[in-house]
Amino acid sequence: MATALVTGATSGIGAAFARALARRGWDLVLVARDEARLESEAARYRGRGRQVEVLRADLSDRADVTRVAERLEDAGRPVELLVNNAGFSVRASLLSTDQAAHDRAFEVMVRAVQVLSGAAGRAMARRGSGRIVNVGSTAGRITMGGYSAIKAWVTVYTEGLANELAGTGVTAMALEPGWVRTEFHERAGIAGSSMPGALWLDADALVEAALKDLSRGRVISTPSVRYKALMLVLRHAPRSGVRRVSRALSDRRSSSLPQ
Repeated sequence: MATALVTGATSGIGAAFARALARRGWDLVLVARDEARLESEAARYRGRGRQVEVLRADLSDRADVTRVAERLEDAGRPVELLVNNAGFSVRASLLSTDQAAHDRAFEVMVRAVQVLSGAAGRAMARRGSGRIVNVGSTAGRITMGGYSAIKAWVTVYTEGLANELAGTGVTAMALEPGWVRTEFHERAGIAGSSMPGALWLDADALVEAALKDLSRGRVISTPSVRYKALMLVLRHAPRSGVRRVSRALSDRRSSSLPQ
């Protein structure tokens, strides 16, 4: 049976990927920081007959990233699908003198994505098959600070990776979700009613759409008609207009954060 490795696998989009893949008969390697939650999730899937391995790892720790990369390149235990999902909101100002939040974001959502995608891509290319999904964001299409910049990098990096993997039997896809009702937004303080209700997506429905796009060989997946339409508008809008919309969204988000 094929095996998928999912980072950030105990909540949100990562957990939705694990659920969807388990339903499809995939075995799982679950990666996250919280060992108790990892074991709880693993027990659930083992109870359904799936083989599940847990890897406790903090992807801001380069030694932990190396351990996960080594697992991806283990020829004796091939991973056919990598989902790079681990991430978090970055609320720190670009003008802040304290770069700790930006440094951690870079380690988890840029460097770890590159290292793990590279490890998976090499191993998969040697076998002639495999798929990589890097979770970006529609925020990468606008200009809401460090998080937008990081997610823009994820999409462009994945497009470049797809080019390098062309002809190897391995595909790479950037998933660009919009607002999804998960712990991610709750932790960021932006899951309240002050944000437009029509823009919220369900994590399980989003993952089902993403897996369909993955099976079709799409390089960029933007689930839901509403976000496809919004991204089309953004692609053709003047950048000055995109910046104005981004400022308005940033102001609205800031006003919704707890004091």
